[in-house]
Amino acid sequence: MSNTAFTIRQATAEDAESIAEFNRLMAFETEHKKLIPEVILTGVKTMIANPSHGFYLVAEKEGEIAGSLMITTEWSDWRNGVVWWVQSVYVRDEYRRQGIYRGLYEEVKSLSSSDESVCGYRLYVEKDNVKAQKTYESLGMIETDYLMYEELREGLRYCED
Repeated sequence: MSNTAFTIRQATAEDAESIAEFNRLMAFETEHKKLIPEVILTGVKTMIANPSHGFYLVAEKEGEIAGSLMITTEWSDWRNGVVWWVQSVYVRDEYRRQGIYRGLYEEVKSLSSSDESVCGYRLYVEKDNVKAQKTYESLGMIETDYLMYEELREGLRYCED
């Protein structure tokens, strides 16, 4: 997708450092977590190299990556379809409120439109990130009734102390 302001495309290996930096900025901004740079960079490179894991989209403006997001998939037996999870959303401060996320999300929907197995889109958002919640609602998403829980493998380190 493109318009006069920005272009949206699937990320390549050359974008890995920018995406990893966006993920580090987003984690600190929303959760005050300092991701370990080598871990997130390796994770981004692994995702790009393995399309079965999902993919990233990036928005470019004047040759600079202005924002990105990641898509992973989940099989829904209830719906007999695939849910696309929107994750790792980040738009640089100077590009916010310019339609970058809207463009990224519209591209997600456009890419899935030819795949009948895709039954919907989900994302999770930090409870206190009201601005992001309003953005998602303005694009037609609704808050669900679910809370999220996790258990990580013992010894896994992804944040700095």
